[in-house]
Amino acid sequence: MKRIAKYFFEGLIILVPVALSLYILFILFKKIDGLLRIPVPGLGFLVTVVAITLIGFLASNIFTKKLFELVERLFTRLPLVKLLYGSIKDLIGAFVGDKKSFDRPVAVKITGDGAVKVIGFITKDSLDNLGLNDHVAVYLPQSYNFAGNLLVLPRERIIPINADSADVMAFLVSGGVSGGKKA
Repeated sequence: MKRIAKYFFEGLIILVPVALSLYILFILFKKIDGLLRIPVPGLGFLVTVVAITLIGFLASNIFTKKLFELVERLFTRLPLVKLLYGSIKDLIGAFVGDKKSFDRPVAVKITGDGAVKVIGFITKDSLDNLGLNDHVAVYLPQSYNFAGNLLVLPRERIIPINADSADVMAFLVSGGVSGGKKA
């Protein structure tokens, strides 16, 4: 009986993440298809990916780049729009593009003896503009949540981590369950 229970739980460990991922993708496809009113399942998602890629191409094209710069200038001048647009742009830019911010994982010594540590990412090397000389900004993502905390710490409490930042992020947001390469 114990062996059957073991097989059942091993099956759950394999099946639940696959089924849940497929279900989330299915819901995403249906939502996009519904928004675009496309009757073929998945075609709306494909159209969205192609449209985003086309916009990226146009934004990098010398002829249409000025138009996108004009729109961005307009967005950065309107008070409420500026706040929303700037925050969203910075957040997306932190994960993709030339200005990735979550690419330097570190361990932060929380206790004086360094026995307790938290893992995060340095997002700013210098906080001189805030009058916090010799401090850095470290972002701490939360597990199973798209949120986190920003800590301002003395540089001597920071220990660089020699690991791939994507693996460290996966490790953090999974609550320490995934993100490490298996031996």
